[in-house]
Amino acid sequence: MQKFAQEFHTLDYVIKESKNILLFAHSRPDGDTTGANLALKEYVQNLGKKADIACFDHFPEYLTPLSDEQFANPDFLDLSKYDLIIACDSVERGFQKIYPVKSPRSGAGETILNGVASINNEHQVVALLDHHPDITLKADVNIIDAGYSSVCEIVYDFFTFNKVAITRPMANFIMLGILGDTGSFQHSNTTPKVMAIASELMKHGASITKIIDIAFANKNISTLKLWGKAFEKAKINPESGMIMSVLTQKDLEECAAGSEDIAQVAGILNTVPDTKFSLILSERDDGIIKGSLRSEAYKGVDVSKIAAQFGGGGHKLASGFEVKGKIVETKDGWEIV
Repeated sequence: MQKFAQEFHTLDYVIKESKNILLFAHSRPDGDTTGANLALKEYVQNLGKKADIACFDHFPEYLTPLSDEQFANPDFLDLSKYDLIIACDSVERGFQKIYPVKSPRSGAGETILNGVASINNEHQVVALLDHHPDITLKADVNIIDAGYSSVCEIVYDFFTFNKVAITRPMANFIMLGILGDTGSFQHSNTTPKVMAIASELMKHGASITKIIDIAFANKNISTLKLWGKAFEKAKINPESGMIMSVLTQKDLEECAAGSEDIAQVAGILNTVPDTKFSLILSERDDGIIKGSLRSEAYKGVDVSKIAAQFGGGGHKLASGFEVKGKIVETKDGWEIV
């Protein structure tokens, strides 16, 4: 019997019984959370249902050739109108801002949580789809397993279990997430099952070449300039085997680049010979510094343990964290102040 059979059945039943559905993407959305939400929205709309995708950040501009979707800011939504809310790859990465973790969901309408309107309606169903470890948040339907390469792989299993006809757009969206979280099939989470899914998605019309060109290979000059700054600043610690670099807000401004252009830097640095893991620190809005860590299975480093020391988390080979501060260069290197 397929894993999550009961949950997949329940989620499909609730989708078909709901009229208004809210899908939720994580902050600073990547290909996986974007692809999973777009694929589910396509399915929901094909059933004649209304669906919105919410996110505290904008739809990734570099993905506009794949979709003209616009994310809705949760601050401007009436959350009480939705019968079903599905959080895709966003558990504890933005969704917790509107979902009360400790207080019971009783009564109707909205409450205020962390300064924003939050879900507090006993008649709503909330479903969590995620593949990150150590998830503590629980909802009505929980489909969480760190053994999956991506949430898009979970969405694919959900579709196949419920015999959903996968359209070409749905196939492209799922492929986007799988390619993103497997590093275009280069990471150790590229299992035989992942390759089999990719093959099936291609049969449904997904174009690996098109997605890689749009999302990963077709970089504009501003992105390349930013990467150049990161590579120029890169330093290796021979004792720990860490290779790291930093990108400041000034770097982004000088290159006319956005935060989405930073995503692949940690992965590229991780390919440098004789290194065990990579770290890229980048300044974001509101005085936030984001740390992105990458490694490979054969290097024997669990970067999630490093991220956890700074309040972050993720997978053994791909993790991240956020801290408050500003990056300052000193004679001994960089410091966060």
